[in-house]
Amino acid sequence: MMRLLRKPSGGIIWTAALSLLFFVLYYLYLWLVVDLRLIYHGGGAVTNFPVFYLGWGFFQKFLSYPGGIVEYTIAFFAQFFHIGWAGALVATVQAWLLWQCSGSILMVASGRRVRWVCFIPAIVLLAIYSRYSYPFGIAMGLLAALGFVCLYLGMASKKRPTDLLVFLVLSIILCAIAGGTYLLFVVLCGIYELLFRRRPVLGLTFLLSAPIVAYILSAGVFHVSTIDVFDCFMPRAYKDSKNMLVMVYSLYLLLPIALVGLWLAGLLRKYRGALGGQPAAETVAPEATEKSGQSLLSRFIAWSAGETAATFAPLLAILAGMLVACFCHDARIKTIIAVDYYASNEMWRQVLETSARHPSNKFVNHSVNRALYHTGRLADDMFVYEQQPGALMLSAETSNLAAWWRVFDTYIDLGHMNMAEYALLTCMGVYGEQPMVLKRLALVNMVKGKTGAAKVFLGALSRTLFDAGWARGYLEEIERDPNLSTDKEIQRLRSMVPAIDRDFKSLNENIFLDLLDTNKHNRMAFEYLMDFYLLTNQLNKFVGMLDRLDDFDYVRIPRVYEEAILSYSYMTKTKVELHGREISRESRERFENFVKVFIDQYGENRALALNELARDYGDSYFFYSVYGRSGMKK
Repeated sequence: MMRLLRKPSGGIIWTAALSLLFFVLYYLYLWLVVDLRLIYHGGGAVTNFPVFYLGWGFFQKFLSYPGGIVEYTIAFFAQFFHIGWAGALVATVQAWLLWQCSGSILMVASGRRVRWVCFIPAIVLLAIYSRYSYPFGIAMGLLAALGFVCLYLGMASKKRPTDLLVFLVLSIILCAIAGGTYLLFVVLCGIYELLFRRRPVLGLTFLLSAPIVAYILSAGVFHVSTIDVFDCFMPRAYKDSKNMLVMVYSLYLLLPIALVGLWLAGLLRKYRGALGGQPAAETVAPEATEKSGQSLLSRFIAWSAGETAATFAPLLAILAGMLVACFCHDARIKTIIAVDYYASNEMWRQVLETSARHPSNKFVNHSVNRALYHTGRLADDMFVYEQQPGALMLSAETSNLAAWWRVFDTYIDLGHMNMAEYALLTCMGVYGEQPMVLKRLALVNMVKGKTGAAKVFLGALSRTLFDAGWARGYLEEIERDPNLSTDKEIQRLRSMVPAIDRDFKSLNENIFLDLLDTNKHNRMAFEYLMDFYLLTNQLNKFVGMLDRLDDFDYVRIPRVYEEAILSYSYMTKTKVELHGREISRESRERFENFVKVFIDQYGENRALALNELARDYGDSYFFYSVYGRSGMKK
């Protein structure tokens, strides 16, 4: 087998097949496990995802500053993250191009491809994606720099005196289109000329030219500061995460370090060869190098450049990718974003299924309650899931930007358009003109009758890639009927809009009472109000609202309400008026059994009774009223 692998043709085929397998697995992991749709959606966690519009006006803005062309390209291709398989394909192709460029640079500069090094950028990017960060822009800037290095290496010649001119032309173009990544291009070309081609004057000239070229472009072309030129595509988006910052900078420093390491190793081999009377390292086979007693570093470099390492580098890369998948993938963040993604797209079954993976989160709990309402289960099954009083409307999370992202859909569902608009404008200021935000703002303004403002948002949305059809449809409808009097959904939401504008920070039951005063048939406002009373154990107010059951089409008293009524009657020794309804025998028997276990068997000892009560009653209001916890039934 090993003899077969040493054959050049067999080794090349083997290496190519394993490299292809690595990128196929890479693609499948990004598509099926990471799911780049979640990074596009953001879920309040991704703050640097780019906005993209069709049209010359949008493109023209990118021509006015260094790095604009690459930034426009990034914004376009990043939109395909909206489609899971397409986004994974774009990210995989980007990683493959980085792999190809890295290998080409190492081969041309040093004569050694060192294949295991070439896989590192792809693996680092995989680790960043696994943490649900957005590295696509940083990687595209890196790819632009490496691509121009490859161009220079292909155009430069030791016999031509025009290499400086070629370098300067490529430098000006790259600095104009890619901004700060121009520095990496300068460093790599400088190392190449200084160390490998032994032209120190030219290499130093390259390095010294960097600030000059940046100054000429900043002052003479773009009229910006030189600092702004170098700032473009620097990894500032990761400044709040030290781990991410290390990974991102490793992408930029990898090839300079690898080239310097290869040069030092070659120098060391030549020095040892001269002392031992051996020929230069380039003419010594790896097997002979091992027998010569060279240092560990020299042996490692020789092995890295040898056929065995080239053959098995893809296997090592696949193994590294598997380790990243096992240890870097943040399943908790994925659950939080995925639940919000499904809720935003009204995929209620997926919300409830996904929430079971990491239920102990206020944002997840908030989306679960919304899903339960829209599936008609909130008043029956809310305590089947973990509940936290502050999660109902996230009213205590005003300092958390991600909370604003999650509440605007809930406010729209309730009919409170003023609060929805406030949350949406806050999000647009933080996350940019994301299509989902524009779509909601257009809807809110149409409901409020502000068709002028709605047309502005619809006009912007009509120039996006994936929501243009929805926007154009409403623009045409507004032209035909400015009041949208035939749009049933708009009219339904208008019927629920309250006149009073409440402050988000002082949220209490009044916001729901205002909605019910405006429209007594606002079922969501009623159920959320009842849930608010239950979660805060205000049973006196809860029973005082039972007469409003007649405003809705309840054919029976919901199970959770029955449990709250029984608890209230037991604690106050009073009979609750049920307005012609009855509590089911099942709920009565369950309450009697709960009391028997908790009081008769354990003497109201909460600690001793916990396990048994959680096993049988962890999905009930009985259990929540005693322990303040829910969703614990086994």
